[in-house]
Amino acid sequence: MTPQHNGAVPAGLRLPDAPVTLSTASVFPERTPSAFEIAAALGYDGVEVMVATDAASQDVNVLRRLSDYHQVPIKSIHAPCLLLTQRVWGREPWGKLVRSKEVAEALGAEVVVVHPPFRWQREYAREFIQGLARMQEETDVIFAVENMFPVRARGAEVGMYSPGWNPVELDFPHVTLDLSHTAVSGSDALEMATELGGRLRHVHMADGIGISNKDEHLVPGRGSQRCAEVLEKLAADGYTGHIVLEVNTRRAASRAERMEDLAEALAFTRLHLAAADRTWEVTSAGEVSRRSAR
Repeated sequence: MTPQHNGAVPAGLRLPDAPVTLSTASVFPERTPSAFEIAAALGYDGVEVMVATDAASQDVNVLRRLSDYHQVPIKSIHAPCLLLTQRVWGREPWGKLVRSKEVAEALGAEVVVVHPPFRWQREYAREFIQGLARMQEETDVIFAVENMFPVRARGAEVGMYSPGWNPVELDFPHVTLDLSHTAVSGSDALEMATELGGRLRHVHMADGIGISNKDEHLVPGRGSQRCAEVLEKLAADGYTGHIVLEVNTRRAASRAERMEDLAEALAFTRLHLAAADRTWEVTSAGEVSRRSAR
């Protein structure tokens, strides 16, 4: 799906064919139906469903009706991997991934976002890389493993994830890069995007200051992460994956204030998701034309 833009794209500017979508988590404490309504009103290209305790996020028929009613496609599913969703779709972690895949297939979503296993999920963690590879062979839906972060206590790093929180260092064919998580881990998001190369298939666009263990998910541009540079790199590389706004609007005092935050997040992302088109040149007469092949 080609991203929506107002007016023609200026000569000399190249925009990647990457949809900019809204995570349903971005409207919390409002519920899943509100995300579809807001995404449609603001002009997002689709939604990512965060499967959570909200019943609507778990029901494929409800999700299909919301998508059809608001004419907003469901582009990705975030599997229930959080501590708060340990009982959603059962307690068996492989069962959660199978269910997420089935829902994605039923709704036409292209990606399932997966967190690495918690350290105490020993059997799941032991088979995670191989098991995920086997599941990937059975479907066209992409499983994209998300970068997480270490927890620090009294100056020491505590490992919560196994085989690790950083998928850049692990053998996953598809990865989700979250720029709020890079703030917490002290990682350089631009360097991670560069190292991932073609393995980068999904981006959670957010921001963070990174001075504590707090996962902030700020509106892009309000923190210290290299959000603009990452977006510009994606544009220059012709990135065709998804860019999902996963931001925290819990402090919004009203629906109007929440929509202002999400409109700002979308505007920032579209502004910076552009790169110079090197196939154009300005002639001596001041006219813009395609650069001739050399």
